[in-house]
Parts: sequence; C-alpha cells; structure tokens
Amino acid sequence: MLRCRPTPPALVLLVLLQGVAVVLLVGWYGNLLPSIRAPTQGKVHVLLLSSWRSGSSFLGQVFSQHPDVFYLMEPAWHVWTTLQQPGARALRMAVRDLVRSVFQCDFSVFEAYTPEHRNVSNLFMWSHSRALCSPPACPLTPRRAFSNESECKRRCDTRGLQGAEDACRSYSHVVVKEVRFFDLVSLYPLLRDPAIDLRIIHLIRDPRAVVKSREQAVKALMRDNALVLEEGDAEVIDTQYRVMQEVCRSHVRIHETATLKPPDFLRGRYKMVRYEDLVLNPLDEIESMYSFAGLEMNMQLQEWIYRITHGKGKGTRKEAFKITSRNAKDVAQAWRTTLPHDKVQRIQEVCKGAMSLLGYRLVDSKKEQAQLDLDLVESRKHYRFTWLPRKTTTPSRG
Repeated sequence: MLRCRPTPPALVLLVLLQGVAVVLLVGWYGNLLPSIRAPTQGKVHVLLLSSWRSGSSFLGQVFSQHPDVFYLMEPAWHVWTTLQQPGARALRMAVRDLVRSVFQCDFSVFEAYTPEHRNVSNLFMWSHSRALCSPPACPLTPRRAFSNESECKRRCDTRGLQGAEDACRSYSHVVVKEVRFFDLVSLYPLLRDPAIDLRIIHLIRDPRAVVKSREQAVKALMRDNALVLEEGDAEVIDTQYRVMQEVCRSHVRIHETATLKPPDFLRGRYKMVRYEDLVLNPLDEIESMYSFAGLEMNMQLQEWIYRITHGKGKGTRKEAFKITSRNAKDVAQAWRTTLPHDKVQRIQEVCKGAMSLLGYRLVDSKKEQAQLDLDLVESRKHYRFTWLPRKTTTPSRG
C-alpha cells in the first residue's frame, strides 16, 4: 500500500490551517450563541428588595440619581398585570426570569408584556430612571446631573427599547427595585449565576407606618392585594390586615434565610436597612449602602439627599410613587397621630413576631402611641443587618 508522508513544511501549514479553522469556528459559534458569553462581566447588580409603601421609591431614587447606576423601578409590575395567574407564588419564576434579563441588559423580555410597537414609556415608571433620561438613552440630562421627571416624560419617550439596552450596558451598576419577591429561595439561581454579581438590600418599615401609607393608595393596591392573598377578588374588609400579615411573614422569611445558616453563595450579599434608621441618619445610612454596592458618595449627592429629607411637607400627598422634599422624620412618625389606636392594635396582632424580630416596640395604649418622645425603634446595635458568621446555631422559627 502506498503511503503519503507530508514534508515538514506541509505539516506546519496543515497545523496553521487547523488553528485558523478552530478560531473561525469558535468565533462563529460564539456569535450564534451570544448567551454563552457573560454580557454583564464586571458589572455589579443590586436588588432593592422591599414591600409596598415602605419608602422603597425614595430608596430607588437614592440609587437612580447616582451617576454610575442604571436603575429600573419594579419591572415585575409587567408580569403581575399581564399574566392571569392565581397568585404571587405562581408568578415568582416569571418575575425572577424577568429581573435576570434586566440585570443582563436584555430588554427583549418585555416583548411578552408590552405592545408590539413599544416605546420606552411602555416600561413601568420609566421616567423615574435618571439613566433613561440621560445619554445614550436621551440627550436631556447630563450623566452627572439630576433628572427632572416631568421634563423626562416630555422629551425622552423614544421608539423601541434599543436605547434603554444601550444605556444599561454603559453603566457599571444595574439596580432594580422590587416589591414582588416574598422569599430569597426564588433568587438562588441569580445568586449562583457567575455572570451576575448580585447584592441584595432589604428595606423594611414599621408595619403601622406602612398601613397608614397604604390607606392613601387603596385603589392602586387592589390588584396586588388579590395576588398576594391568591384570591380573585381582594375587596373584603379584612384585606389590609391579611396582606400585612403576609408582608410581615415575608420579611421574617427573607431575614432569617439570610442570617440563620445562609448558603455560602449568599454570604456577604445581603444587607437589611430599616426605613426609620434611614431617615434618622440618611447620609451615613446611604453611604453605607453605597459602600455595600461598590458605589462612592460625592458632594453633589450629599446635598441632594439632605434637601429631599429635610423639606417642610408631612407626606400627605396621595400620589402612590411621588418623591417630594419633606421632613422624612415627620413622615416616619405620622402614623402615631393619624392612625386610630384600634387599627394599631390589630396591626400589632398580625405582625407581632416580625416587629419583635426587626426591632419595633409595641404600644399598649392610646397614650403611649401619642407620646412622640417615646422611641419605638430599638437601637440598631441589637440587630445584625448584614450577614455575619454566628458562633452558635440559632434554631429556625416554626
């Protein structure tokens, strides 16, 4: 049998051709499947996790106005208002997957929830995002300036979502504010994903203050109430207390998952913040949150934070998501003079365990409730708001 033996120069040429073929094949395959690559490599992803009427819109603006942040407010609203499902539990995977896509700056996920010929204005509360009012999404607001929501609505509504995607990719931090997660287990796939550097900031608020605030947005919360309670119709007298009971349970569930024997992938990636601590000492608290998220405070942000937390208003406006300059400490205490004591007692009954765990003292009488010099928020030194290893094992609550 004749055998063909290539010469050494031919062998070298053959190896070079094989190498070129491999490079071309890998490049073609990578373009064919771009999801294999990590489009968010180097980014930090922050989930502001809270519940309705807990001050989360204010906290969202604290991050939205930072020049290094692309912010989106409650994208899961689209899931809850589009899919006809029996309740929050059935929708949690769809919510998580939508948030994952936002973190990866893939806005094609909104095609399932918005009109065929969509504009940026089809995104829920889009004008609350400074990044969508700034280049490359819109030329209106310089990247290091604060946005004006009304001007943004008038001048930055553009066709399609490509500009939003381009903007998202141009920032070092992607921050999403959500009120539709009721546990951390749903987020485990995101925490395990090497392409997502997720930090979770869990904002809580005194349930009595939450109820007082919820009474200003009854109609706006009806659909959400029905999904929380997993009922087709939430127009029942006891709705607000049952919803608050579920909210309080979720805060306990989230906090204990993160602090009592958390999985390794959750360590160092969870921080709890109480609204009352935030408004009592806003600059220090916000600087601490920025540090946790890998952001830096600057003088311009300090001045804006001071202005928005030291206004004259009492927070009596009824707009569900309006951010106004007002005395935030007065807002935090407003429930004590406006909420009937019988309601306070009922809220304390349904949220007693959560209030004890999270550092909120109960009031035993109408007199105590009105005694504003009586501090009802425990000192934060008694509570662990970021994950720390425990020397002893603490049993889980039943």
